[in-house]
Amino acid sequence: MNKTTLLATAISVSFSLGFFLNSLIYPYKEISSQNINLTDRKLGAFSVSLSVKDLDVSKEFYENLGFTQFGGSLESNYLIIKNESTLIGLFNGMFEGNILTFNPGWDDNAHALKVFDDIRKIQQKLKTIGIEIINPTDETTSGPASFMVKDPDGNMILFDQHL
Repeated sequence: MNKTTLLATAISVSFSLGFFLNSLIYPYKEISSQNINLTDRKLGAFSVSLSVKDLDVSKEFYENLGFTQFGGSLESNYLIIKNESTLIGLFNGMFEGNILTFNPGWDDNAHALKVFDDIRKIQQKLKTIGIEIINPTDETTSGPASFMVKDPDGNMILFDQHL
């Protein structure tokens, strides 16, 4: 398993467990059948996944900024913390660098959205405009899936759909 696939899987599982254990997830209702255009994408909840050296120290620092634990655990080497609608994932030893994460189908409380752009449609649109997809999702499937892209400066962006 290559590093990118392992990374995407680890983050996906981490966020899924954290959100599942700490919030009520409503059943899937519908996926928007509208065409995706460049200005009207529904990407879902946004968070930043930070690779931290010491989870306890980072937890205390962000608590002092006003964040509270939303998911995860120290024993699992990750925490999902929240302040209003701002989500940050703190991960120790799971990946290198920091990652921007979008969760199509979820709001910032991990509740299912009634209308959202399916990850496969997002992937298709990004491919048509020339963005390279890392570990692409099988577009013939449905339900939970993920893929990654790099921005022009090499920052990793994870699209991670749980519905």
